[in-house]
Amino acid sequence: METTSSSANPLVVLSDGLADIVARVGQSVVAIHGRHRMPSSGVIWRHGVVVTAAHTIRREEGIDLTLTDGRTVAAVLAGLDPGTDLAVLKLDGVDLDPVESGDARSLKPGHLALAVARADELGASADFGVIGSTGGPWRTWRGGQLDAFVRLDGGLRPGFSGAALADMRGQVVGICTSGLMRGAGMVIPATTVERVADELLAKGRVSRGYLGVGTQQVSLLDAWVDKMNLSFNNGLLISSLAPGGPAEQAGILIGDVLIELDGQPCRDIGDLHAALGSTSIGQPLPVTLIRGGERHACTVTVGERPQRHSCR
Repeated sequence: METTSSSANPLVVLSDGLADIVARVGQSVVAIHGRHRMPSSGVIWRHGVVVTAAHTIRREEGIDLTLTDGRTVAAVLAGLDPGTDLAVLKLDGVDLDPVESGDARSLKPGHLALAVARADELGASADFGVIGSTGGPWRTWRGGQLDAFVRLDGGLRPGFSGAALADMRGQVVGICTSGLMRGAGMVIPATTVERVADELLAKGRVSRGYLGVGTQQVSLLDAWVDKMNLSFNNGLLISSLAPGGPAEQAGILIGDVLIELDGQPCRDIGDLHAALGSTSIGQPLPVTLIRGGERHACTVTVGERPQRHSCR
């Protein structure tokens, strides 16, 4: 029986290539002790800056990192953004090379990818699979804007939130997280990481607009759609109001149905979040409501969303 040399065996070549990527990327992946029990993973994104999934950081102080050489060092939480599930940590006196970043927007369903994580006792860990689905920019259920929709072909193993996702070039195209979609591993694209990290490093938070309302999507009565000549048949029922919030101050009432904000249809929570970016803060926005079956207009001055202590 003739034996094929390892250099000519495509499976061996692929296997060696994957191992090389894990070894190279793993030099910039750390273990983060920011919660009880199992550590999460983090990626050295810039010199002295580590990024990870925000939902894995459960305290604001006493965060330690385990580096590739086994050392344990203290880190300072620069800020976190629940909207995109990104947290940024700062390191002093540690000079490790950051990863080489790539573009998640180039990924397609079926592309091979490697998630590279780190645990204290095991060193670098890897998970190999394919990209499950991709799409354009999307808004998370918490209101954060991601530059591309990238879903992995399954869930993430424990400790892999915050891991680096590398393509077959060895470039890190984003950060893995299980915190943005139930039962699915998602990717925070590298371009989103850059944008959000800049804001967190500058001011410790990501600013978003705030109306102070609780809403529920409802179907509009056909009579309302015809009477008001609407091109859509959904709106947002105001189910609660924050005391003293922008909406209450503008005269919005529980039971009103929000149908337009700043002249644009407000059919679901995505439309509402889209209208409340950081540039809207402090701006007066025209609001159109249905109240008692009649069109009602008012103006609300957008506030800044309160910062919750998401580490607790």
